[in-house]
Amino acid sequence: MKKVKKNKMQGKIIKGIAGFYYVHVQDHGIYECKAKGAFRSKKIKPLVGDDVEISVISEEEKEGNIIRIYERENELIRPAVANIDQALLVFAMKDPKPNLNLLDRFLMMMLKQDVPVIICFNKKDITSDEEQIHLAQIYEKCACELVFTSTYTEDGVDAIRNLIHDKTTALAGPSGVGKSSLLNCLQPEAKMETGNISEKIRRGKHTTRHSELIYIEEHTYVMDTPGFSSLFTHMFEKEEVKDYFYEFRAYEDQCRFQGCMHINEPDCAVKEAVEKGQISKERYENYKQIYDEIKQRKKKW
Repeated sequence: MKKVKKNKMQGKIIKGIAGFYYVHVQDHGIYECKAKGAFRSKKIKPLVGDDVEISVISEEEKEGNIIRIYERENELIRPAVANIDQALLVFAMKDPKPNLNLLDRFLMMMLKQDVPVIICFNKKDITSDEEQIHLAQIYEKCACELVFTSTYTEDGVDAIRNLIHDKTTALAGPSGVGKSSLLNCLQPEAKMETGNISEKIRRGKHTTRHSELIYIEEHTYVMDTPGFSSLFTHMFEKEEVKDYFYEFRAYEDQCRFQGCMHINEPDCAVKEAVEKGQISKERYENYKQIYDEIKQRKKKW
């Protein structure tokens, strides 16, 4: 039996499927790996985004074993990924019209998991300056970076590139908004690389898409996160929803009642700020809708 020398390398899991993990090693490429049985006995499951050490079984076939998982900076629940530095939420300014209620749910979900957020409004080449100004006014006080882009003209793409540099960024948003086009602007070889992984797997078609990291440049990854396509509010209590609408915070101390929900209470400074245009009416209406949805769900229980 031929003895194979096992070299050790460090890399990052960029995809996991059917018990196999695809580990990107800087300057060496992608290795198909299995996790050591010791992880299963300790009930530790490798996650996309994990920094790992692998032992290479075959350099020619790019195969190896994961022998160590380094300590995680964080671990998200939905999607189940590790070591995310920030989220990039992409919505179109037009075609399709942005669903701001969905965007606010994305924001809540990321902020609850302590993940900073960049909001990217794409397709600025087919929208007016007035529409851009309107969206900027809605989200200027939500404690997030705000970028307007056009993947057609590549306007704003350099700003995104600077914001994601040296970080692992989760990319999310509804279909048709230009996420794939943005990825292609950031990394033209992304499709080719993922295609090579799919070819290597050769296990038939999978109806369930998986979170996947795209290598952009050294220490810079973007994660395509299909798990974001459906959002639920089961992870929230109605009383905490207001905590994720950061622009409320400047006014809450002025409310008549401590713990004011800013819905039906009298002398509510948040509602007054909405009436004066100091807080976006669109954001406030989304807050009330999400609050009521959670309230009604609790009643059904």
